Amino acid sequence: MNTTDARCVLETALICATQPLALRELGVLFDGELSPDTIKQLLADLALQWTQRGVELVQVASGWRFQSRAELSPYLDRLHPEKPPRYTRAVLETLAIVAYRQPVTRGDMEDIRGVTINSLLLKQLEDRGWVEVIGHRETVGRPALFATTRQFLDDLGLASLDRLPPLDGNNMQASALDRLDFEALSATLPDREALAAAAGPVTEVADAADDTAVPATPALPDADA
Repeated sequence: MNTTDARCVLETALICATQPLALRELGVLFDGELSPDTIKQLLADLALQWTQRGVELVQVASGWRFQSRAELSPYLDRLHPEKPPRYTRAVLETLAIVAYRQPVTRGDMEDIRGVTINSLLLKQLEDRGWVEVIGHRETVGRPALFATTRQFLDDLGLASLDRLPPLDGNNMQASALDRLDFEALSATLPDREALAAAAGPVTEVADAADDTAVPATPALPDADA
């Protein structure tokens, strides 16, 4: 198979896929005839071919996928004018803490936020597929350790956690919560309203820290596995 045909196979598979495809899945297309490095180069070439179009080929945590460019979101949103669901600040703060401090226990989150965290809030994040229990801390009570998932990264369009926007070291406060840059994180989410609408509404959870709802743009998202 020549390079042009191989790129065509990859392009067709990715366009027709309903979810990101990992490198090992793409290798199945060629029955082992192409090495992972060759497939990576073909993907890079394919991504370059699409640079001047409204759709781009990107690598996220679960693999490779085609998606609309973020700058076209205002136009695409007109096809779905319904208002996106809204999350409370408590939900966003908790998700941000898990993303930046993982793995963390519920007690760690409560220490940072300064309030008791409603168990329903964590369950909602788990049900969303954004947070999961990855183990238990070896201490009294063996509390569960929470971390973000690949689905969390996929929904934010990120390939790995190191793609999260860095915290602003120049404005760090004594409180760890003050270091979470919600605005910077929100700006990284492509088609965020469409993604939120597709995910469905989150029941708002109020707690002692903040019961004010904010727009559903999670204030935070190698695929070669």
